[in-house]
Amino acid sequence: MKRIPRRGFLQAGAFAAGSLVAAKEVMLDPSPMGGGAPQAVAPSDRVRFGMIGIGMQGSGLLGASIQLPGIECVGAADLYDGRHLLARQITGKADLPVSRRYHDLLERKDIDCIVAAVPDHWHKRVVVDACNAGKDIYCEKPMSHAAEQGFEMVEAAQRNDRIVQIGSQRVSSALCARAREMYHSGAIGEVENVELSLGRNDPTGAWIYPPPFDASPQTIDWETWLNDAPKIPFDKYKFARWRCFREYGTGVGGDLMVHLISGMMFTLGWNEAPRSAQALGGIFRWKDGRNMPDIHTVLFDYHGIPVYVRLGLGTETPELARFMGPKGILDAGEFELTYSPQAGVDTAPSYYAGGFPREMREQYEREWHEKHDPKLGHEPMTESTVYHGHDWDDVSPHLWNFFQAVKSRKPVTEDAVFGNHAAIACHMANQSYFRSKPVYWDEASKTIKS
Repeated sequence: MKRIPRRGFLQAGAFAAGSLVAAKEVMLDPSPMGGGAPQAVAPSDRVRFGMIGIGMQGSGLLGASIQLPGIECVGAADLYDGRHLLARQITGKADLPVSRRYHDLLERKDIDCIVAAVPDHWHKRVVVDACNAGKDIYCEKPMSHAAEQGFEMVEAAQRNDRIVQIGSQRVSSALCARAREMYHSGAIGEVENVELSLGRNDPTGAWIYPPPFDASPQTIDWETWLNDAPKIPFDKYKFARWRCFREYGTGVGGDLMVHLISGMMFTLGWNEAPRSAQALGGIFRWKDGRNMPDIHTVLFDYHGIPVYVRLGLGTETPELARFMGPKGILDAGEFELTYSPQAGVDTAPSYYAGGFPREMREQYEREWHEKHDPKLGHEPMTESTVYHGHDWDDVSPHLWNFFQAVKSRKPVTEDAVFGNHAAIACHMANQSYFRSKPVYWDEASKTIKS
């Protein structure tokens, strides 16, 4: 008897059972703000913000913010003098007040809120200081540089009744909103497994950024920039490439994983730290003196649900968040969401019957078809749906939600508690890597243990 490969057997059976496959494509609202932005804002209703950090990410946030209706930058701070000029160039204000001291912004009564994009080892200090000064703050991800810092930040936000939004912008995207809606409507059933992955393959993607030509102790306040990190002589490469070093950054965990984790938490409605993390990785390609891995794989346990994460800086792969359940799969990416339903039933007689004697097998297959084949004209249809949407990495919708919350005092999605839980996952991944063993989250002591 000629054996049919399992895949071919199932495909043949699907046609025998009369199933049909179709695909549908849907365009989501192309507006980054879902049509919610007003076209004109009265001067008395404007939001005036101060910008802290005008580097690679900060310059983008500044430019995006001032394009929003009714949003105005009225001051900027950075420890590198060249970015003072950049802030004025972006805003078109030759007289924009600029400073090396971010406290100058916190002390101004005419500033409603702060947008901050500073190295990770500065996040806690800037957020806590802003909250204590009575300022709402949008702070870039990851929320903290170490797990214990996040709780100080949450406490400062709650004690001062301040709005804190962390900058994993996809949680404000139409694609994430549709994924969340579909999951909670039961599209795939209860999630059983999650896979998150992203790969880069270029020097810039691996944070090998060109330092400013004029970088020096004269143009950069290096002693202040070091903050609580070990004191070392001025190093323009560490200033530009701080993500490569655990003294200042959080590696691929804090740069890439936190986006994937935040999107997963939002989609599934989880707002918690993982129970455990087990990581493998290393420095395989970018052997340039960095001490953070360029390959990092992690297996998390979220209340019994396995979440596998793969991050790499040596091979480019699409960014993908895959949610799997008994009724199908949701595949979320930067520009589209694909829903592939699954019936979870046999579409053909079991291939196990290939081990039956011929007469028994023929009887089994005959009885199976009599029981399961649909009537003509009533063949089932499996329809996959692809939703095309605006880039989920566009920061504008996320910034808009923050500025609107500053005015309305309504909660934001990615508040300090949410941001803290997402950051804890990244810290657990890093701790497992550096300790070379699994780590666990101890909720009682709020610490990572191994």
